[in-house]
Order: sequence, then C-alpha cells, then structure tokens
Amino acid sequence: MALPLNKLVIASGNKGKIREIAHVLAPLNIEVISQAEFSVPECPEPYGTFIENALAKARHASQHTGLPALADDSGLCVHALQGAPGVLSARYAGPQPANSLLTQDERNNDKLLTVMSRESDRRAYFYSVLVLVRSPQDPQPMIADGAWQGEILREFRGSDGFGYDPLFMDLATRKTVAELPLEVKSKMSHRGLALVKLLQALEMSK
Repeated sequence: MALPLNKLVIASGNKGKIREIAHVLAPLNIEVISQAEFSVPECPEPYGTFIENALAKARHASQHTGLPALADDSGLCVHALQGAPGVLSARYAGPQPANSLLTQDERNNDKLLTVMSRESDRRAYFYSVLVLVRSPQDPQPMIADGAWQGEILREFRGSDGFGYDPLFMDLATRKTVAELPLEVKSKMSHRGLALVKLLQALEMSK
C-alpha cells in the first residue's frame, strides 16, 4: 500500500486520544490534525464491532476533509459483563443530561463502579482498532489492532488520562492508566500497540 503521507486527519475530537496518536507518529514527521479543525460533523457509529465503526469514521473524516484519515475505535471490555461496555464505552451511561454536573467520563465511570460493585472477577481489557484510509473510497484500508489486559479497581487512582483510565489497573506495573506517564502508556496501551503495528506497516509501504 503506497501511502506517502505528510498530513493526516484524525477522526476524533478527543484531545487525549489525539495527543497519544501524535506522540507515536512523531518519528514519521506526519502532521496530525484533529477533524474538529475542519468542523467535521459527528459520524454515526451504529455497528456492533470496533472495526466497522472505525472504518465508518475514517471514511467519514476523509470525505469531509479531502485528506487521508485515521480512525480509532476503542473501548473497555469487562469479562464479568460479557464484554460490556465494549463499543458503547464512550456512551455507557447514556446521553449527557443538560443539567448534569458530571462529565460523560465521570458518569461512565460511576456506572461501571456501580455495576461492578458485587463482582469478584475484575478482569478486563482495553481494545483498539485503527483504520487508515487514503481516500473515502479506499478499497484497501490499513488496519491494526491491540489489546491491554488489566483489572477494574473499586476506587479511582491517578489524575492523568481520560475515560476509564483512573479505574483500569495494568497488571505488570500495578498502576492505573491515569498514574502512568504518557511515554510509558504509549508503549503499553492498546492504542500504542496498534499504532506500533501501523507504524511498521507505514514504513514497509514507503
């Protein structure tokens, strides 16, 4: 897949996610731009799998910007919950009420703590799939994925990161994702592992 890239739109407005992606892609001197800078409308994510949603988001961003696009669809999968919240991770607690004093992340985390309160099996994993398209109709998307095994804690730890990071403990370091520096997280995380695979594929396509 010949893909000379110097500019890439990320199909996300999540600043934490974009920061992680930009950090890993920095060695390739690729300019990473959020789709928010192009006022790209939100893409529907009606599918039940990460890969289908990621592909839809990548094509959508490329269509609206005219640039190659990279989309990530990722989420938290908990064994005791049969894989939930899964593809609904970002919307686990439902739509954000207009009068809520909590952020969507805080509401999602509170719901997870509640439904897990009586569960002894705390095993979980973060999963990420990346899809890169050269154009909206690209017939050969570049796809990479990664998983990060861990456990769900019963209380928050750490102040960095986003999403479920304060509740997800890495098994190797015994630290939550919110306690890990970005350089460490980039090497260990589900998205980091997927990005490494994508980097390797991009290097081979030169």
